[in-house]
Amino acid sequence: MRELKILVVVVFFSLITYWGVEPFAHSQMHKHIESEGFTYKNMPAVAEGDVTKGKELVMANCVACHSINSQNVPTPMDAVTASASYGVNPPDLSNSGTIFASNYLAAFIADPAKASNVSHKFPEGSGKAHPMPAYNWMSPEEIASIVSYLKSIAKKELTPKEVYVDACGRCHAARYDGKALGEKWTQIGQKERFKYEKDSLAFDIKVLDYQANLTKYMGKLPPDLSMILRARSENFLETFIENPQIQLEGTAMPAVGLSKESYEKVMKHLENIGDPSKPERDALGIWFVLYAAIFTVFAILWKKSVWKKLH
Repeated sequence: MRELKILVVVVFFSLITYWGVEPFAHSQMHKHIESEGFTYKNMPAVAEGDVTKGKELVMANCVACHSINSQNVPTPMDAVTASASYGVNPPDLSNSGTIFASNYLAAFIADPAKASNVSHKFPEGSGKAHPMPAYNWMSPEEIASIVSYLKSIAKKELTPKEVYVDACGRCHAARYDGKALGEKWTQIGQKERFKYEKDSLAFDIKVLDYQANLTKYMGKLPPDLSMILRARSENFLETFIENPQIQLEGTAMPAVGLSKESYEKVMKHLENIGDPSKPERDALGIWFVLYAAIFTVFAILWKKSVWKKLH
């Protein structure tokens, strides 16, 4: 009985330490910020627009910089050349209507720097400007038509990696995103295993050139995201992706404008990269608990068997 009391005391103070002291210390070191659920409340809702008119506007204004692969509109230039021109490779627009929240997308078209909260990078009189021009000369109806067109051509269901590639993959590498040694995600695309070393080196040189352009544009090279789930809390990542400035004022990372569903898919992909064994580990949990319970029963029976002769 005495041993059981000791066990209860140990468990009690262990729980106090884990659920009391540690979270309190964490709350003092890292501020907790509530997410708005990727609703972007400061951006007005977007009415349904004219899809046909939206297509005309997109083809007249967007395809000079953006590809739309699903509509057989090719990229105007390769990723490295684009990064030399704009600092970063402009995204393909095929699935923008699904990946990004509609009200954010409309606000971004009207004023990219303001919508993505990076106006501080382009102060008035500095001679610097966001690589995408503001289309605030368009009427709200025209911008709504563009959004409606982008939604009409987008796939309704995207894989976690598809969302990650469009939302994050042009700035962030993921060195563990590959099935074999030497494979990884880079800012210019997936690096597969090359048959010849010279081809692998040529690909790496393109990556380095792109990264140099990206570093010049961003101020520093955005981090590799392979292990970010282990480095940051879920609350930090959610609120940082939703609005980077609220967690790290002055950061060069823009507010991406993901919908809630797209955010969850990005996190799922990061989990697949950084913790691929999680499903198997979770499945083993119930068996471990069962083992611990059986072991406890046998330990108690063994203790009684050994000590009964001494009482």
